[in-house]
Amino acid sequence: MFKIGDVIVYSAHGLCKVDDICEKTVSNVTRSYYVLHPLGQSGLTISTPVDNDKVVMKKIMTRDEAEEILESFRSPGIDWIDDVRKRAQEYQKIIKTGDRKKIAKVANTLVRKSLEFEENKRKMPEQDKKMLNMIEKIFFHEMAVALSSTADGIFETVIEMIKQQN
Repeated sequence: MFKIGDVIVYSAHGLCKVDDICEKTVSNVTRSYYVLHPLGQSGLTISTPVDNDKVVMKKIMTRDEAEEILESFRSPGIDWIDDVRKRAQEYQKIIKTGDRKKIAKVANTLVRKSLEFEENKRKMPEQDKKMLNMIEKIFFHEMAVALSSTADGIFETVIEMIKQQN
């Protein structure tokens, strides 16, 4: 269970701060709820049951975890699946697990492919672009907090690491 003041990763909105933990009654059922606000979105408040198993909620990664994950971008990611639909399904399935090392492999592959498309003056498929943007928004932001950086800074570092490999 998280405490008030904790910064967590909430799968739907990225990094959120736990503002309160309270009891709420919905449809005659009283449960404990987290009251969260996404970092960088001061006007938004989220209430979610403490025992919500439909979303991923976890503490942000440690500095050591973030450094290890960042280093993983020096190695190839996962296999590129040529079929757009199958690729989207498989990559989303991996992302939904919340396993940061596996998400990093998906991100790695998407960044590499993005650079390849750019180099060949082609457009990356829209759904791949959207998935990469979501990863940047949530995953790279989490890494940035752990490493006292910015999401843009992490993304630039990742690109440089990948370019050094090619």
